[in-house]
Amino acid sequence: MRPYPSNSPQAAARVVALALLADGQLHKAELDMLDRLGVHAQLGLARFELQEVIHAVSEHLPEFVRPSGADVCLLNPRMIRQLMDEVDDPGLRLKVLRLCVALVEADGNVAEDESMVLMAAVEQWGLHQWMLQTGRTQRSLEHV
Repeated sequence: MRPYPSNSPQAAARVVALALLADGQLHKAELDMLDRLGVHAQLGLARFELQEVIHAVSEHLPEFVRPSGADVCLLNPRMIRQLMDEVDDPGLRLKVLRLCVALVEADGNVAEDESMVLMAAVEQWGLHQWMLQTGRTQRSLEHV
């Protein structure tokens, strides 16, 4: 997968796309929320540019999966870290995490792999304080 410049709209959008696609599905409620929040505009992209990033992530999704040995595939933490490394601006990190949380919660179910992406962002980006201030605990992100 091609690298993007640090803190570019595309780098931020790729993290959002990974959260959306982590469970292997794009739910209508998530797509509706994507539009309702104007995620493309919030990230500084045209709608078609965000769609291109989501499409690229979906094509490369197999690179993010590692076999677990139990007929289940889990997201590869190393690949998640690589994408998260492209976003190092504290304000952009918080914006991306907020968008990701809103999007994955839109369908009323946070799948295990979606939770993994969210928790990876919290851990890697040091956003524990935000999670506590907003009342979002690990339990609320893991209602699988």
